[in-house]
Amino acid sequence: MMKALKVAGLFCLAMCAALPAHAQSYAVGADVSFLTRCEQDGVVFKEAGQPKDVLAILRSHHYNWVRLRLFHDPASSADELPNDLSYTLALAKRAKSMGFHVLLDLHYSDSWADPGKQPIPAAWSNLTHRQLAGQVFTYTRDVISTFARQGVMPEMVQVGNEVTYGMLWPDGKLPANWDNFADLVRAGIRGVQAGRGRKPMPQIMIHIERSGDLNAAVGFFDNLIAHDVSFDVIGISYYPYWHGGIAPMRENLDKLAMRYHKPIIVVETAFNWKPGGMPLKSADFPETPQGQEAFLRAVDAAVRAIPDGLGQGVFWWEPAVEGPLRERGFFGDDGNVLPVISAFDKTAAQ
Repeated sequence: MMKALKVAGLFCLAMCAALPAHAQSYAVGADVSFLTRCEQDGVVFKEAGQPKDVLAILRSHHYNWVRLRLFHDPASSADELPNDLSYTLALAKRAKSMGFHVLLDLHYSDSWADPGKQPIPAAWSNLTHRQLAGQVFTYTRDVISTFARQGVMPEMVQVGNEVTYGMLWPDGKLPANWDNFADLVRAGIRGVQAGRGRKPMPQIMIHIERSGDLNAAVGFFDNLIAHDVSFDVIGISYYPYWHGGIAPMRENLDKLAMRYHKPIIVVETAFNWKPGGMPLKSADFPETPQGQEAFLRAVDAAVRAIPDGLGQGVFWWEPAVEGPLRERGFFGDDGNVLPVISAFDKTAAQ
């Protein structure tokens, strides 16, 4: 009897540990990291023909979260990306003043970090593994403490971006260097904890892009948990161009939820409102304004249907953009917001 009680107690503790640090309402979100740059470049975004603040448009259509990426030193990269600390802080202040929650996406790179590349910041390029883990801790602590002092503490923090194959290559590249990768992630999480001061601990998201590959997603999270990395939320990217149709994505997310008993957020998704030359793995929806809206409604429905209420949000990747990416944003060639803006109106009213 005592042995059975002990086992039951351990199971209970494990289930409690799987719960998020503090609950939140369903996240209707958008990554708006390019927004300020677009405005500085003179791009005008409109609703019903009238110029309007993109954040105000989003807020009036039930969006309650923004996601903001942060690069270590984008000025040292040739990509000319704007997302340094001062830029990101200013955008976070603006969003917070309008009632948004903030998800901070730490890339740990001077430029894009994704499954195909996870470059070490130039300033860290000659460090040993131990020194690199120390820099991840110190940098994360300092970033979070700056946000806390500025009164814009993020409610959630991503430690790495699309880290299916690790981060800070080659030191933390997977699958060869799981021990190193786990060290780096734990260092980032400790940095969040150390930097928050007396503020509530942000939820920790671990973000991969394998919404269309259940075996790869399970292999990643099984290894992560086996390496004693404690986190709160599973973040997933879903782009039908690379990940296939809605039905298999939904099935995969259901299985991940049941296996890990953790909240799941589709933290990146997008679909074109006009053809952009990307080969589609799925023809679930046409690349039209109406097709784009139907796509987002379907993604939202799939996430809300995840068992036990573990589907906890959807974020569109960059609704307000310029250049070639505009065809997957929320605004047409005339600057007016497209039908996709209303995708959450019905569910929010229920």
